[in-house]
Amino acid sequence: MGVSRREFLKLAGLTAALGLGTGTAFELLAPGQVEAGEYLRSENALVGKRWAMAFDVKKCLANGEDCRICIDACINEHNIPQYDNPLHEIKWIWKDLYRYAFEDTENPYVSDEYKDKPFILLCNHCDEPPCVRVCPTQATFRRPDGIVMQDMHRCIGCRFCMAACPYGSRNFNWLDPRPHIVHYNPKYPTRRRGVVEKCIFCNERIDLGKKPVCVDACPVGAIIFGDLHDPNSPIRQVLRKRFSIRRKLELGTKPSMFYLI
Repeated sequence: MGVSRREFLKLAGLTAALGLGTGTAFELLAPGQVEAGEYLRSENALVGKRWAMAFDVKKCLANGEDCRICIDACINEHNIPQYDNPLHEIKWIWKDLYRYAFEDTENPYVSDEYKDKPFILLCNHCDEPPCVRVCPTQATFRRPDGIVMQDMHRCIGCRFCMAACPYGSRNFNWLDPRPHIVHYNPKYPTRRRGVVEKCIFCNERIDLGKKPVCVDACPVGAIIFGDLHDPNSPIRQVLRKRFSIRRKLELGTKPSMFYLI
């Protein structure tokens, strides 16, 4: 028998108040063993041990600082709602200035040409994701190929993952998102109010043998996607030749997003 979000929170709070511990509350509510990481793949699925992306910042900026082709492609692919109020914004891939995205960077002497420029940002699909550790329902979990997933059916809206994520990569649906979908894609599920969502590396495309939609949409090939464990993959080849930086390495999350500068 299913349990509503309100009932879950009530029981969890009662259990904590009685001193039984949160683990007991989850055991009482669990319908059985949650098999996080079990998913369907087609025979043509891309196979990798740790998927990662590299952004060629020079190519991206050369195409125009106002270019948002990859962002719009992601929005249309995943039915991401578009709200007028920025406080309700849902973003899977977005832009922010270097000085904000890399405020604690271990590379303080990067060329001045980048310091006032917008960088493409998204979930870093960390090798040590803090969001996974704090999620009480395994709504967020890490696949064996390194993709940090977000199951919006399991999400109870506690937002622990948002508090744990140091990259601001997760967003909460304060409103019903469905009326705010501009271009509806019937191939991708919509969601409801009260759940968290984020970039999932287009796992639905990878499992069909396709690259993430932002990679295919970029007109100048500024986004490189591949398997970090494959020495012959495109991303390994470009990382050998170009200097790259990553966000907040000092936190030990081991992000899978590289910025070529």
